Amino acid sequence: MPRPAVARLARLRRGLTVLFASTTAVCLVVLAFVAVSIDGHSRASGLDKEVGRRSDGLARAVWMDKGALHLEPLAEDALAREPGALAVLSGDVGTAPVVRFSRPGEAELPPPGRLDALWHQVLDEQNTVYATETSRDGKTLRWAVSPVWDDDAIGAAVLAADDPGPDEADHLLLVRWLALGCTGLVLAAAFVGHVLSGRSMRPALQALARQEQFLAEAAHELRTPLATLRVTLESGSSVEAAGLVDRMGRMMGGLLTRARIEAGTQQVEATPLRLDQLVEQVVDEVSLAHSGADLTVTAAPVVVDGDPDLLEQAVRNLVENALRHGGGTRVEVDVHDGGVTVRDHGPGFTPGAAPDGHGIGLAIVRWVASLHGGSVVLGAAPGGGAVAELCLERGR
Repeated sequence: MPRPAVARLARLRRGLTVLFASTTAVCLVVLAFVAVSIDGHSRASGLDKEVGRRSDGLARAVWMDKGALHLEPLAEDALAREPGALAVLSGDVGTAPVVRFSRPGEAELPPPGRLDALWHQVLDEQNTVYATETSRDGKTLRWAVSPVWDDDAIGAAVLAADDPGPDEADHLLLVRWLALGCTGLVLAAAFVGHVLSGRSMRPALQALARQEQFLAEAAHELRTPLATLRVTLESGSSVEAAGLVDRMGRMMGGLLTRARIEAGTQQVEATPLRLDQLVEQVVDEVSLAHSGADLTVTAAPVVVDGDPDLLEQAVRNLVENALRHGGGTRVEVDVHDGGVTVRDHGPGFTPGAAPDGHGIGLAIVRWVASLHGGSVVLGAAPGGGAVAELCLERGR
């Protein structure tokens, strides 16, 4: 197989694999980012909703009367008994807030400076505010701070907090699983892309292999008549030279026909035809070109669907191949229901050699047979010699 073509196909296969894997990776990363963002936002929103529910509910439970803060409802309200830190602040505008209630203790509250900032933020926004603060004992808590109104002014605030740690741990676990899953899917996509690109490239690789084999056979087959033609021309035998030129012309015609059909510029014209008549015509022409050749034909009426030009070329190649490799001995051609059988009485196949010889002639015969849904079978003939059978389907 030509190495530049193989290298190009290999690069194309790698490119397809990388493209498939990278496209999959980009899609998975986008989906994972969206999933992580939605999960993080959902968890944060759920936590804020929970602490806000407690702070707002308790801010409506406690009440103020002319500056006096009444905390008695905290002893009876179920919200006050739910898990999580809880505190109540009171104060005036421009002053630091005073902790009026704290559970489980002031160590759970933010430092004084941050507590003062939260108090003044509630006074400014006059609504529930949220903040993530580190408590005085080093814990990170999510706080909701809701105002308690004294007539038209804010006189106190209720603080409720919860630990975001469990939600963050679950979120990180989701991120790890998504990263692991995406990595596995990208590797799987790369493998699938490699396999699929290999399958898609296989016909091209096989075509290149057939092309190189065909070119090698053509070069080998043409080298012999060219050398013989040179010797013949030097010896002055014009008749033999003309025969060699005709043979080379038929070879080149077969090559051109095959190239055009495989390139799609020429179509196979399959029509019902009398195979026996076609073979008899080919044998008559070969007999005229090879004076003294002992050719016999046994033909039964057989109709096949095929391209007459291609089948004629295939039969001619089989007959001439038998004459050439049979040492000029008798060649018998038999047309039967399954196709055409050509037998010579030459030396046959050497011991240990595969009965599927190479050469452009047989290569074209195999190619024509495959175009017609048939095959070529080579073997040793009983009693010596070789036999080649072109198997074809009978026409309707």
